[in-house]
This record gives sequence, C-alpha cells and structure tokens, in this order.
Amino acid sequence: MEKKILTIIPARGGSKTIPHKNIKNLCGKPLIAWTINNALECEYLDRIVVSTDDLQISKISKEFGAEVPFLRPNKIAEDDSPTIDAIIHSLDFLENNGYHPEIVVLLQPTSPLRTAQDIESALNLFFEYEKTCSAVVSVSEFDHSPYLSLKIEKGYLKPNFGEEYFNKRRQDLPQLYKPNGSIYISTPNNIRKFGGFFGNKIVPYKMPQERSVDIDTITDFKLAELMLGELNEIY
Repeated sequence: MEKKILTIIPARGGSKTIPHKNIKNLCGKPLIAWTINNALECEYLDRIVVSTDDLQISKISKEFGAEVPFLRPNKIAEDDSPTIDAIIHSLDFLENNGYHPEIVVLLQPTSPLRTAQDIESALNLFFEYEKTCSAVVSVSEFDHSPYLSLKIEKGYLKPNFGEEYFNKRRQDLPQLYKPNGSIYISTPNNIRKFGGFFGNKIVPYKMPQERSVDIDTITDFKLAELMLGELNEIY
C-alpha cells in the first residue's frame, strides 16, 4: 500500500532582504516554481501544498501545479514566525478536512538547486530508517571548517576551539556538516512530538555544495542564477 506523503512548501509574502523573494524571477520562472516543479517530478509525493499568506504567491503556485487550500493566518506569517508554526497549521487544516498524511516532506522555496532525484533519494533513506529515525534532514559540508574559526577576545584574535584544532591540517580535522535548508522529512507524530523536523535520531541526506545554495541575500540569488545557468548549458 502506498503511503500518503504530504509536501509542504512554506512561502511568506514578506521578505526584508529581497522584496517578493519567493516569486522573484530566477532564470525564467518564479523562484518558488523551481521547488514546485521538483516536487511534481517526484513520483512518491501524494500532495504538494504551498502555505502562504500572500495572494500573488497563491496564484502563481496554483499556476505551476501546487495546491493552496488555505491562506496562512497573519499571526504566523510575521518576520519572526518559526516555520514549524506554518507546518502545524497546515497539518491541522488538512487533518480537519479529512486528509491524514503518514509522512511530511518540507521543501523550502529558497533551495532551487535541489532535484527530484534528491527528494526521492532522501525519501528512500527515510523508508530505510523509518522505524528507528526521527527525521531525515539534508546537509552539506562546511565550506571552511568551524574548527579553524577565530574569536576576538580583549582585542586579540584567538582560536575559537583552542590551539589543538587550529594548528592541525584541514584534512586532519573532523568532517562537519550543516543543514542546507533543502529537504526535511518526518512523520506528523514526530513533528508534533519534537516541535520540528529533528528529534533524537536524525539521518543525514548528504548533498553537494553546488546543489545546496540557500537563498537569503541578493548574493545568494545571483549565485543561484549562475549555477542554474551553468546547469542549463550542460543539459
């Protein structure tokens, strides 16, 4: 029996760093359309729902094939509103209307370089570890090891993690990873239990840095344009 897999794409209308970021044109189509298209190409996904407070984002999302069955309340669409509030609101709305997903996939529209294959591979990981993990989260390697970071103390630079790590060669340091904001997978129960897509046993889905651009600033946006332009030339 196929599982009911819900995809939620959170997309607020307000954006301070890049006005109307989620629908800003990126290489010929709105930013959010890249994520909607990725989701539509993934065979596993049952429903693709955009959570937004913005009528224009709602209209564009529907045009590209996503569902927008509600508008997000303003009180959970502020600058400081955590994404988990939008996820819980989406789950509550859908469950109250008779849809009870078994798995939830969070895809942020600010990660346009992920592929449908990334989503499917991350879901396959979740299927493999479903009985023992709390979530699958996409990660990428740090560009520069945090062990080589410095802090300013009384006006002087000092190694943040001590001389022991700072004096080592980079290849001898532990490999560290960071969430890249692209893919989060869990169950409704675990999302409510842990207050998000984390918990006590998180399985990493590793993604290369070239597909891990997370758009927050105009510099990130230009980098995504460059990367997508290069991919279009290759394919």
